[in-house]
Amino acid sequence: MIRYSYNLQKTETMAFAQRYNINASYKDLGAVCDAVRYLRADNALALLEEIKSMKTPILYRRHSKHMGARHELGGRKGGYPVKAAEEMRIAILNAIGNAKNGGLSGNDMYIVHASSNKTIIARRYPSKGSLTWGRGMYGRGAMNHSDIEYAKVEIGLANGDEDVLTERMRYLIRTRNREVKKPKVQKASTRKEAAAGESKKEKVKVPI
Repeated sequence: MIRYSYNLQKTETMAFAQRYNINASYKDLGAVCDAVRYLRADNALALLEEIKSMKTPILYRRHSKHMGARHELGGRKGGYPVKAAEEMRIAILNAIGNAKNGGLSGNDMYIVHASSNKTIIARRYPSKGSLTWGRGMYGRGAMNHSDIEYAKVEIGLANGDEDVLTERMRYLIRTRNREVKKPKVQKASTRKEAAAGESKKEKVKVPI
């Protein structure tokens, strides 16, 4: 049985999915997890598409020491983790598929669990015969190495009304999925009055 880091009680109305050995930064994946957590699955997929097309940046709450500020985020630090967004999109689609296989709706469910962790660190060296300077030596002992880090992602979906969810989780589900109010359409009579007022202003001559 696959183990998840989700520490609350699981119910039959929940579905989970995880992906291992992802060649992506676990720090970027963590920022994407914070962005999609408690969103509806459809809204999360739409947000990930905007991140991939570099239309909407996401906030980095951690690991943002050398990152620039974004005016879209109110001067806070953020970025466009395109690769991490694609990996997260695949994980969410897997969770939706698992939910549908269990007889659940899938797309209308909410992401109640999203986490990323580092799994494997693979040491990499330059090719044999290449020489670099470092630490007062010249040769293989001074070779620079560039490690590659792999990560894993976990996604959990729920209907949002389960008794096992905490009150804070339900509150965040309600607040993060509120529909944006559409701007009020100006009535025709009001538009005509405004246009008439502007025409009168144009006709008034300013004395020299």
